Amino acid sequence: MTGAPPDGGLPGAAGAPEGPPLRTVVCGTVFGRFYLDALRPAPPGFVLAGVLAGGGARSRATAARYGVPYYTAVDQLPDDVDAACVVVRAGVAGGGGTELAKALLARGVHVLQEQPAHPEEVADCLRLARAHGVQYRVNSFYPHLAPVRRFLARARALRALRPLRHAEAACSSQVLFPLLDLLGRALGGLGPWAFADPAPVADVRAATGAAVPFRVLHGAIAGVPLTLRVQNQIDPADPDNHAHLLHRVTLGTDAGALTLADTHGPVLWSPRLHVDRDADGLLALDGPHTGRLDQPSTSVLDAGAPLSFRQTFGTLWPDGVRHALAELRRAVGDPGGRASAAQNALTVSRMWLDLTTRLGRPELMVAAASPPLRLSDLAAEDAPSLPGSEVPR
Repeated sequence: MTGAPPDGGLPGAAGAPEGPPLRTVVCGTVFGRFYLDALRPAPPGFVLAGVLAGGGARSRATAARYGVPYYTAVDQLPDDVDAACVVVRAGVAGGGGTELAKALLARGVHVLQEQPAHPEEVADCLRLARAHGVQYRVNSFYPHLAPVRRFLARARALRALRPLRHAEAACSSQVLFPLLDLLGRALGGLGPWAFADPAPVADVRAATGAAVPFRVLHGAIAGVPLTLRVQNQIDPADPDNHAHLLHRVTLGTDAGALTLADTHGPVLWSPRLHVDRDADGLLALDGPHTGRLDQPSTSVLDAGAPLSFRQTFGTLWPDGVRHALAELRRAVGDPGGRASAAQNALTVSRMWLDLTTRLGRPELMVAAASPPLRLSDLAAEDAPSLPGSEVPR
């Protein structure tokens, strides 16, 4: 198998896990904070057993705040540790996360490693996991978020009704790895896949006299034509900020397009515009057989208002980690899917390496924080009302 789960979705967390809970340590306390929040209070099948980090005062204080032991090396861990979340940059990103994952796997500890990872790193970890009878998973993180899972469920329903004709996607380079996993799940697989080099931008630079934030590439995933835009820029002094967006994805069919407007929602459906012709060859705008014209031009498929960023960090992201942990827990109880999960992780990492090689190193930039805009700031008195939207008197 060369792709994501055949249904393009993610397994749910329903059902009580079998066996004793996995005593789990979190390695890293920067992005690892979201993993710690996911494990406190502990979800079914897990117990937070400690924090492993480099020995800094902040990490020690974090372990104390969560009321768990603090460790600075793998050999300090007690023998009853079952699993570890490695939330430390991998070797490909200049960190020691993969070496840490290898040391844990060699001790017989299941590992969930935060993305991204180089194909050779993934392959080494998978070999160690197989040799020691444990599970190794790369966590792409964003496909586990509830709004993305809702999009994937809608995509699965759409694929059952119409063949996918094209896909469009955009992201920042920092979250390109999870976008590829997301696309594989949305399209029902990864292969066959291929990418072309990005379109040149020299003439555009000359016309604007400024940096061109996005690079455009064409390719295919699961045999579906794809247009991809990547903001290949980074501020080395503040690499976690200044992305124009995280993820945006559109799946096109002959009937219309399904869009994930943002990583955190909403999901939109836009029917394809089609007007039949009457007996005189004119576009039939009324009369019999024109009921399709009563469809909204775009519908929001999500229920409820989008979450604030504070709610996203406090609730949505830890919930996504719990979903990834539940997937790991089921794999521990039923290792039959090891081969397909391993192939998926390897393929995503190979696609990511291919794309990052084609894109080249991110363009370095110096950016300042932009003051936020309120919705009221965007009000425009001269904005026309939509016909038919007037409030009856």
